[in-house]
Amino acid sequence: MPKAPKTPKRPAPLDLGQLTRYSLADRRSKVARDAFAKVLPAGGSFRSFFDRLPRLLAADALHHLVEAIVQARRGNKPVLALLGAHTLKVGLSPLLVDWIEQRVITGVAMTGSGIIHDFELAFQGKTSEEVAEALADGSFGMARETADLLNEAIQAGAKEGIGIGAAVGRMIEKKKLRFRSLSVFAAAHRAGIPATVHVAVGADIIHQHASADGAAIGQASLDDFHRFARSVSELGPGGVVLNIGSAVVLPEVFLKAVSIGRNLGHPVRGFTAANLDMIQHYRPSQNILKRPTALGGRALAITGHHEILVPLIHAAVAERLRKG
Repeated sequence: MPKAPKTPKRPAPLDLGQLTRYSLADRRSKVARDAFAKVLPAGGSFRSFFDRLPRLLAADALHHLVEAIVQARRGNKPVLALLGAHTLKVGLSPLLVDWIEQRVITGVAMTGSGIIHDFELAFQGKTSEEVAEALADGSFGMARETADLLNEAIQAGAKEGIGIGAAVGRMIEKKKLRFRSLSVFAAAHRAGIPATVHVAVGADIIHQHASADGAAIGQASLDDFHRFARSVSELGPGGVVLNIGSAVVLPEVFLKAVSIGRNLGHPVRGFTAANLDMIQHYRPSQNILKRPTALGGRALAITGHHEILVPLIHAAVAERLRKG
């Protein structure tokens, strides 16, 4: 009869009594009570509320962003706003216009969809159609006034060499559209600051119409890119760039503008770059935050809804500028 196999000898457990330990008082801790939120007293001001936010994670980034905008404003440094059209559709136009009028924002860049929603808000005080519903019968994007007036403005912008953004802002002002106080492009036109439009041909509803002129769209958008590159070349040190809701086009455009500026000898470094969005996408994280600030500067990623974040930042900046 075969012998039963021997039970293997199991290793002795580690002797945890031999661990090298230290006093908790000697350890560096990343979270301390002086960074905690503080209770807002009854009737407290907005500034009191903002100052009582935690100095941790996104709330700390929010404090740093507000301070960077305030210091850029006081130091006459650029604050560029790269805006996805979603910012207009969630009701932020009055705040963006106010920032332009108060010279907090010194330059605006949007994609082609930006002029559509900006124009429609100026024209009739409302925008944004039900895409699935309109797509069913092919009526999606077929608004006559939106296409014809914007395409006419683009052709004028190409012909005169002023770009899309300036041409659209001028058109809205010249026609005295009823709700033009909501127009970011009209506000930029009045303030004399650059407002540029960076088009992906075929991506916007106005490209569906016979009034669209491909040569004019391309030329005027290229002219705007050259203007945008100049604005970016002036960013550092001390400027601020805000990417609010553009996941692909504007981060790509910004990266190329940074390269142009540096190639021409401009010190495009030492600025604050912030990305505000509901999701932190690849291109903004790389092309707005990481790569452009690798030579110096600060990168801030704050995740949240634009309709909450932007009013918070707007109010905090206004308070700081008023009271010092």
